[in-house]
Amino acid sequence: MDLVVGIIVGLVALNFLVVVHELGHAIVARRNGVVVEEFAIGFPPCAWKVKVPKSFLGRNVEYSINWLPLGGFVRLKGETDSSSKKGDYGAASYWVKTKIMLAGVVMNWLTAVVILTILALFGLQQIIPNQFSVPSDTKTEIQPVKIAAVSKDSPAEKAGLKRNDEILSINSNRIETRDDLVAETRKLAGKKTLLVYSRDGDRQEVEVSLRNTTQGPLGVTASPNQRINTSTWSAPIVGVGLTIQLTFETFKGVGQLAGNFFGGLLQQLSFDEITREQGSQAVASAGDNVAGPLAIFGLIFPSAQQAGLGQVLLVMAILSIALAVVNSLPIPAMDGGRWYTMTLFRLIKKPLTEEIERKIQSAGLLIIIALFVLITIADVGKIAK
Repeated sequence: MDLVVGIIVGLVALNFLVVVHELGHAIVARRNGVVVEEFAIGFPPCAWKVKVPKSFLGRNVEYSINWLPLGGFVRLKGETDSSSKKGDYGAASYWVKTKIMLAGVVMNWLTAVVILTILALFGLQQIIPNQFSVPSDTKTEIQPVKIAAVSKDSPAEKAGLKRNDEILSINSNRIETRDDLVAETRKLAGKKTLLVYSRDGDRQEVEVSLRNTTQGPLGVTASPNQRINTSTWSAPIVGVGLTIQLTFETFKGVGQLAGNFFGGLLQQLSFDEITREQGSQAVASAGDNVAGPLAIFGLIFPSAQQAGLGQVLLVMAILSIALAVVNSLPIPAMDGGRWYTMTLFRLIKKPLTEEIERKIQSAGLLIIIALFVLITIADVGKIAK
């Protein structure tokens, strides 16, 4: 049931982020005289559609909801660069086209700022070293050790312990870190112990007979301690600062990922066995560090949903930044790819015909589909583990 709820939460979250992205394109297009023909949630086949005579996106805009809940799209009049009729995207100036293309990236970036600002006010988990904060307005709290999983037929299960219980002490010895829990249970392996824990704020005690083994005497997996930073007046500053920091880290991660993947492929062409093995490890590393839809919906969001609203919002902020970064890269079929293509043809002073543009975008789409398949295969392996 947790998996189903997590998948639903993930779909709602991802659709929200994509709709915000597309809304950026639509609003900027409308404000600059480009006609918005359709605004859709999800992808065809169509489930429901209505044409609104007058709306905030213009006149006679079709609003639709489609059966495939994996994002959305906005359809503008004359979307190819060569279109030239009044109200066409293609007839707009270079600067207007640039604003329309980048509007989605900006909207996702601002969404991350808003989410991280809210989290900074109510408690923001530290997720990277040297995470941005305003020291004079930051209160840091280290959360107690929580149970992440309970093994079947273990002493913990027999004692009634459950996931998310906070372990406070064992035999009056305070448990402050996961290492404390491991050390204390190993020291008392094979003995009866008094364990104090908290469940939903209710402090409880239970006697547990630990197994006589150094490998999991209690039979639980504990989550690492989390540092939670809370701010007041500086929350918006933290929201902006951390978004900038995570944007930089995302660009760096994409660069390392591409380097490992393509560098690893080249190394595998070597005649040297050691070099080929290093290349194989580099490609495997790239696969381990990327998550596709299966991993996002089957692992990440279910875990985040179980951890609470704050964790879901944090995942949304990170995904929003990832969407902004990916759409700013020169990948054909993505916003960045279309902008770089348009700019290149403008610089070489050659017309970007509809045929050429479609060939470029189609080639980019095939590359994206191929990567999608590879990532999905890697996701299956992760879920199987």
